[in-house]
Amino acid sequence: MFSGIVEEMATVVDITRDKENIDLTLTCSFTSELKIDQSIAHNGVCLTVVRIDGDNYTVTAMKETLDRSNLGLLKVGDHVNVERSMMMQGRLDGHIVQGHVDETARCIAMEDADGSTYFTFEYKADREMARRGYFTVDKGSVTVNGVSLTVCNPTDNTFQVAIIPYTMENTNFHDIRIGTVVNLEFDILGKYIARLQDFH
Repeated sequence: MFSGIVEEMATVVDITRDKENIDLTLTCSFTSELKIDQSIAHNGVCLTVVRIDGDNYTVTAMKETLDRSNLGLLKVGDHVNVERSMMMQGRLDGHIVQGHVDETARCIAMEDADGSTYFTFEYKADREMARRGYFTVDKGSVTVNGVSLTVCNPTDNTFQVAIIPYTMENTNFHDIRIGTVVNLEFDILGKYIARLQDFH
């Protein structure tokens, strides 16, 4: 379980393909605190630490993960938003994030907001998925590349988020341009409510 509050950006130092899987090796400031089998969100995707070597650690992404996320697009040198799992005695500063990416979206617009930046993202419109809770609502929560954000101006397949300078500097939002593919996790509460409607 995660909160969507990114701890820092890890840097990809190696990518190895193993049949349908890829092993991502990254480096970050808290590598020395990690343990094998620990869960870490990478651009919002929960992955398990499988190897630690000095300042580097390795996680494995399987085909299902690669099909639903942007992890297969990563290159050596890319920045990845990382967050260790939430400690239950802490404050929930973002929202409840599972680390289970639902699909990807593409940045289709960026607009200066007098100090902050509005990003507009477009995802595949799918009526059946929306019926199951895979959609955004105004002032609701959404996770973009692992960052807990508030939705503005949603449509059937687009939404905006406003990024303050701190978030821009301390996450990989500063690498996002028009056309960039990002990971989305829709709010789990919306999914539960949508599922409950099936029983009425």
